[in-house]
Amino acid sequence: MKPSSRNFANKHEPLPSQRPDNTAFTQQRLPAWQPLLSASIILPFFFLVGLSFIGIGIGLYYSSNSIKESEHDYTSDKPGEPCYLCQNVTEPHCPCNLTFNITEFFQGPVFMYYELSNFYQNNYRYMISKDDKQLSGDLDSLKNPVNECAPYRVNSEQKPIAPCGAVANSMFNDVITLYYNANGTYVEVPLNGKGISWWTDYNIKFRNPTNGNESLNVTFQGTAKPNNWLTEAYNLSSDQYNTGFINEDFIVWMRSAALPTFRKLYRRIESGNFTEGLPPGEYQLRFEYNYQVISFNGRKKIVFSSVSWMGGKNPFLGIAYLVFGSLCTVFAIIMLIVFIKFQGKMDDDL
Repeated sequence: MKPSSRNFANKHEPLPSQRPDNTAFTQQRLPAWQPLLSASIILPFFFLVGLSFIGIGIGLYYSSNSIKESEHDYTSDKPGEPCYLCQNVTEPHCPCNLTFNITEFFQGPVFMYYELSNFYQNNYRYMISKDDKQLSGDLDSLKNPVNECAPYRVNSEQKPIAPCGAVANSMFNDVITLYYNANGTYVEVPLNGKGISWWTDYNIKFRNPTNGNESLNVTFQGTAKPNNWLTEAYNLSSDQYNTGFINEDFIVWMRSAALPTFRKLYRRIESGNFTEGLPPGEYQLRFEYNYQVISFNGRKKIVFSSVSWMGGKNPFLGIAYLVFGSLCTVFAIIMLIVFIKFQGKMDDDL
């Protein structure tokens, strides 16, 4: 069959040009700055950066070292230690006391942390063992948690656990109070538990489920508390703005730590007669010892810490600045020596 003249013509039609438009941008004719790196530019730059970082590092390191800390281990795994008897008590709320002294004024505001060791919150299976929709107040997830919460999804009676998961089940639940010995009489130091969590967690991420005008305990009916908890979620606090899923101790615990030894903020000391800080003298920590750590070779501490403009005590940032600044300065000196040594030979070659 003879091809039509039209098809024949299409076969021999020239293809459209693939050449970019003749513009400064497409033809790469835009003006550009190409610095000529010379010793007169590089050496002052390295010296300036190095000395600047060293100065900042010294300031950060000094500021971190100026923060006072007072650590008190109350694991009590050896006979004769204050809370040793609580290791063999199966009933909760085991009372024990730890007395310590502060020798100089502890500048406020003072932050009170609990520290756990050998506790791996960064384990993947542990980290995902929670239901974010349930914690955000979703009613369906309250009654039907996700499978990731297993084996802490339902209890032995097949009731859904609220909050579900391994993270919530392992929540730190020691109750700690602090007393100051004022002329032979122990006076309780007021501890503030409000504002210890991240603002976004308390106001956005964590929400209590609501079902019309029903109270929180009615909304939670049909659910069970986590196995290791001493009470239901809606009884965590008598304050309606600090109970259920918006309890700040619970919210602080739910933010997983990256390292096996970590601290979490427990309380702030900034009111009453202790607004300015903790005066020297004798203090006593009184515990309701509920949280066992001996089974995984863990340790428990209470840490009192002051703060500075850069936050809590952490020398890492200052050390990092000092190391980087020192390296820049050393390289600048080496380059200066090489430049001085070979400058004359380069001039002769020219």
